Amino acid sequence: MANGSTSAVLIKRLQHHYGDGALRKQVLSDIDLEIQAGEIVLLTGPSGSGKTTLLTLIGGLRQGQSGSLIILGRELIGAPANQLTLARREHGYIFQAHNLHRSLTAQQNVRMALEMRGDLEADEMDERARAMLHSVGLDDQLEAFPDQLSGGQKQRVAVARALVGNPPLLLADEPTASLDSRSGRDVVSLMQRLAREQGCTILLVTHDNRIFDVADRIVAMEDGRLLQH
Repeated sequence: MANGSTSAVLIKRLQHHYGDGALRKQVLSDIDLEIQAGEIVLLTGPSGSGKTTLLTLIGGLRQGQSGSLIILGRELIGAPANQLTLARREHGYIFQAHNLHRSLTAQQNVRMALEMRGDLEADEMDERARAMLHSVGLDDQLEAFPDQLSGGQKQRVAVARALVGNPPLLLADEPTASLDSRSGRDVVSLMQRLAREQGCTILLVTHDNRIFDVADRIVAMEDGRLLQH
């Protein structure tokens, strides 16, 4: 973190809208949220309530408009593009659709997250990628391509890719949406275990009430506002 705070996420009076003039639509209104380092927080709410928009702002995937958005000690509101790039490198991100590169093997997909950092030798990247895939139970699928993997295995690769760089913050957008009950549970339990081992903070957007028990706290959104936090 860029400062000594124990808050991984500190949001105050965050506002966000799409469009301008008559087409303007307020998506987030007066969001106040604090997540302590090491916490596992689930973000719930109906479709269109602003959950994914909030997650992408926290992840530095889009520029915030007003308020304060301090992520890992770095203010992202008004931050220049290079600062958002640096912020993104400190996060692990898991998407609803695993977003694996179909032309790359499981090991290459995981290694790619390390290549983006640019500070490791090739042998070390390979070793870390293999070790991470071992941690998610895919020792025997290192050379498998995504089309050769089940949905649960693909999400395990996505978890490995998100966590291989030991990020202090893991953001996940509906990671169990395309999985059956058992696979979804396995993936979330895996995220929980690995994040605990690494001291990682997790913010997970979900509709899946089968996984609510993994959370330290559940935060609900409706119409762009937080209902409880």
